[in-house]
Amino acid sequence: QVQLVESGGGLVQPGGSLRLSCAASGISVSLYDMRWYRQAPGKEREMVAGISRNNDNIEYADSVKGRFTISRDNAKNTAYLQMDRLKPEDTAVYYCYASLIHEFWGLGTVVTVSS
Repeated sequence: QVQLVESGGGLVQPGGSLRLSCAASGISVSLYDMRWYRQAPGKEREMVAGISRNNDNIEYADSVKGRFTISRDNAKNTAYLQMDRLKPEDTAVYYCYASLIHEFWGLGTVVTVSS
C-alpha cells in the first residue's frame, strides 16, 4: 500500500521559513516525479514545485520562484519543500504528489503565515 505522509506545516510569521517533508512508503521516491501542490481557502489547487525522477527538470510556480526549493533524499525515501521568506498568501494546505504510471497524493499539511 502506497502512502505519502506530509509533515512540517504550522504557523509562521511573514518572512519566516518552514521545511515540509513528504515521507513515502510503498514506492521509491527516486523512481517518481515528485510535486508539491497547495490549496488555499476558496481557491483551486495549484502546483507549487516539481522535480523529475532523474532530477533533470525542476520547476516552480512563478509566485514561489526564488523562495521555495524542492528536493528529495532517496536514502530517506522523502521529498522536501523548503519555504523561505514566507508571505501571508502562501497560507494553504500543502500536498505531496508522486507520479510514474500511477498517481499518489498525501493528505496534506496546513501552512499558515500570519503575524
